[in-house]
Amino acid sequence: MSTKHQELTDLIWNVADLLRGDYKRSEYGRVILPLTVLRRLDWVLEPTKDAVLAKHAQLKQLGVQNMDPVLRKAAGLSFYNTSEMSFRKLLGDQDHVALNLRAYIGGFSPGAVDVLEKYGFDAQISRLAEAGLLYQVVAKFVDVDLRPDVVSNHQMGYVFEDLIRRFSEISNETAGEHFTPREVIKLMVNLLLAPDEDDLVTPGIVRKIYDPACGTGGMLSEAQDHIQEHNPHATVEVYGQELNGETYAICRSDMMLKGGDPTKIAFGNSFTQDGHEGERFDYMLANPPFGVEWKKVEKFIKAEHERRFAGRFGAGLPRINDGSLLFLQHMISKMKRPEDGGSRLAIVFNGSPLFTGAAGSGESEIRRWILEKDLLEGIVALPDQLFYNTGISTYFWILTNRKDSARARKLVLLDGRDYWTKMRKSLGDKRKMLTDEHIAELTRTYVDALSIADDPGHPQHAKVKVFKTTDFGYQRITVERPLRLRFEVTEEAVALLAEAKAVLKYAERESLLAAAKSLIGTSSATRADFAMKLNRLGKLPAAVEKAVWEAFSVTDPEGEVQTDRKGNPLPDSDLRDNENVPLDEDIHDYLKREVLPHVPDAWIDDTKTKVGFEIPFTRHFYIYTPPRQLAEIDSELRSLEVGIQALLGEVIG
Repeated sequence: MSTKHQELTDLIWNVADLLRGDYKRSEYGRVILPLTVLRRLDWVLEPTKDAVLAKHAQLKQLGVQNMDPVLRKAAGLSFYNTSEMSFRKLLGDQDHVALNLRAYIGGFSPGAVDVLEKYGFDAQISRLAEAGLLYQVVAKFVDVDLRPDVVSNHQMGYVFEDLIRRFSEISNETAGEHFTPREVIKLMVNLLLAPDEDDLVTPGIVRKIYDPACGTGGMLSEAQDHIQEHNPHATVEVYGQELNGETYAICRSDMMLKGGDPTKIAFGNSFTQDGHEGERFDYMLANPPFGVEWKKVEKFIKAEHERRFAGRFGAGLPRINDGSLLFLQHMISKMKRPEDGGSRLAIVFNGSPLFTGAAGSGESEIRRWILEKDLLEGIVALPDQLFYNTGISTYFWILTNRKDSARARKLVLLDGRDYWTKMRKSLGDKRKMLTDEHIAELTRTYVDALSIADDPGHPQHAKVKVFKTTDFGYQRITVERPLRLRFEVTEEAVALLAEAKAVLKYAERESLLAAAKSLIGTSSATRADFAMKLNRLGKLPAAVEKAVWEAFSVTDPEGEVQTDRKGNPLPDSDLRDNENVPLDEDIHDYLKREVLPHVPDAWIDDTKTKVGFEIPFTRHFYIYTPPRQLAEIDSELRSLEVGIQALLGEVIG
């Protein structure tokens, strides 16, 4: 930000001094941000204000119902104001500032009024008036010169974004929900756009960018700035959606102040109220909330899932307490088709989407679909303690549907966890930050890593690994071992039989138990032999007979192998085991090599084999550290012991 921008931001920021005592620091933004928007809009509308008022009066006299298009044209903008009031006129009636300010706000076109309503600014007008501050605060803003010929739309965007950042950072309890640290956004945008930089300088290009959880709009702004820095003549259209009313208002305000189209920022839940249905985008990026459940919209999402790939969630549904992978599927559904140029997207995740969920689970099936469709280009691990409201490790997932042939079926992992510097002062859970040097190096390394994927002979980087997409798939096999039993009647077994559900309901229960007690001490090594002895119990109903066998059967490693009617061995559920076998390996070859040498009677139940996908990122970058030598530890302990004795001697002396 230039010195001019900084001076203007500081001037507006200093208005907050008036709020001290009556407002908490974390609440300053509720007043300063909407007033900044109002003051800018007032300056922007001033040149055409008289023309708009005249046109409004004319249309009103003619009884025109839909004035909006005509008034927009009169204003030469996407918004207008039909109130006789202006910011400067508000000061002319000190006793009625609140009334006049509300009337002034009510004169704005519907879109602008909606923004101010989402700020909840009406409540702040009442609060300021009750504290005797409203006139003073408005007077301060009257003196702030935000004329378009003094402060361009682009400069105004920078000023507003800096105010957003400052207010977010002093509101640490909620900052992480709606505000991503700027250096994290910058790295994310670099990784998203760097591979396309040659294309971005093409004269006259048009690019559409989308964020389905846009918060205050920081990612959209950074991506837009990045493209226009490379190509000032590029047309960049930004689209977003936000669920939180206040942050939606901030984002939409930012678009208005920059001269963009604020109608492309939608309000509502991206899952149930898709504000950009049918749209497809060149670039998408998002930092959706971590670990937020989707139970409130469960019915809607499950219904769309049932439509399979006619909807957005055909690949699978994650567990109810984390909707991160729903956001990713939503974004994938908005990719341009490869024949139309394709898309790239980047999303911030915690570690859970990498590995949560066993084979066959919703998460695993989503990963499987993404990898089998060859959409995942790379994953970048970030340092922990990088965000405002969480200290956990985070990852960028970068996806594209336009890999070239050399990069097809390959995935890049970049370990960026060591690229950070300690902050002088913590902001909530944020104790680390990325410097410009870190961002530049990680960007170079990632782009270079894509070259490694293109060329296996390319020199390797210690922080980079390139895999085939199939390397993350596995077959979850069920290894069974035969059920081996011997048979005996004991007092404990008879007591167990007496409590069996089927026996409790049996009309001849007492005679059955009496007969069973007469067999106490009886045992057999084979089922056939024991069946002869059980004849004394008489003919029994199937459920009761099953309870008898269960009570008198004892598992024994040396016992008889039990079989079904076809002679196939029955499995022992207590000995059942599961193994993960690489996707490209034959499971029966694996059994022969890894299992049968130890348990020769084992077999695989093919009906239970499932394919799963997980990305164990940290395992691939784990570096073994050998334990210290015992002699070294002993020596250190002796030194400590001597030191302690010396200290004790000084105390006693």
